[in-house]
Amino acid sequence: MIIKVLVYQYITIIFINKYTNRIFGDIMAKKHVNKSANKHDDSDSKLFAFLGVFLTIIGYVLVMVMRKDDEYAMYYAKQGLVLFIAFVIAAVAGWIVSWIPILGQVVTWILNAFILVLWLIGIVFSLSGDEKDIPIIGPFAEKL
Repeated sequence: MIIKVLVYQYITIIFINKYTNRIFGDIMAKKHVNKSANKHDDSDSKLFAFLGVFLTIIGYVLVMVMRKDDEYAMYYAKQGLVLFIAFVIAAVAGWIVSWIPILGQVVTWILNAFILVLWLIGIVFSLSGDEKDIPIIGPFAEKL
């Protein structure tokens, strides 16, 4: 019985959305374009900026292929690429230092925690709507 009610509600919602979009779709689309032209409130830009940082090198390639002209998404995609390079450098440094019995493990944990914090800061910044540099990573990304 409950499933039947949920199915009817789902069909009703789809029906309402379908016909409201036909009637009001053009008006809402024009308002949306005007709002997103001034700010980085465009959800697609934020999504691709998020993917650029979250997926690092894969996100960079994804943004390069799909949203090359979007300055906001490319800004964070470049920072994601530099973050990936920093991760690789930290991994190699951690591997080299790991030969030292206790100190190596501590240094490796600190490097990994530092990269994780930078990654999380990048994710938060990419969803904010403003172009903010990830600490330490930002100046290197601007050179790309």
